[in-house]
Amino acid sequence: QVQLVESGGGLVQAGGSLRVSCEASGSGCSIQVMGWFRQAPGKQRELVATLTSGGSPNYADSVTGRFAISRDNAKNTVSLQMNSLKPEDTAVYYCRAVGVWSAGVGWLDDSWGQGTQVTVSS
Repeated sequence: QVQLVESGGGLVQAGGSLRVSCEASGSGCSIQVMGWFRQAPGKQRELVATLTSGGSPNYADSVTGRFAISRDNAKNTVSLQMNSLKPEDTAVYYCRAVGVWSAGVGWLDDSWGQGTQVTVSS
């Protein structure tokens, strides 16, 4: 599987903005879907947003209109711009890669990043 390295996140006041980014290691890979999930304390991990290599986004209802996902297929990076943040957005945000094809190897297992903390204070 590819390794996913996240950056960004941190602490912000309600109404503020943050950006998290993720880069997949390994050259010669193409990734069908990249996206973000989050997990708040005591809750299950949930989808935030995903984006296909063809440019089709999918957002959770709770973030639609506030978050924007983007990716660079050539660099295998994905970013999530989070605006109008709310305390309920507080969670560990995980990068996800699904449908990874490695030239010369074939299909690889789907991958998760290690997570980055986003905390929104009220």
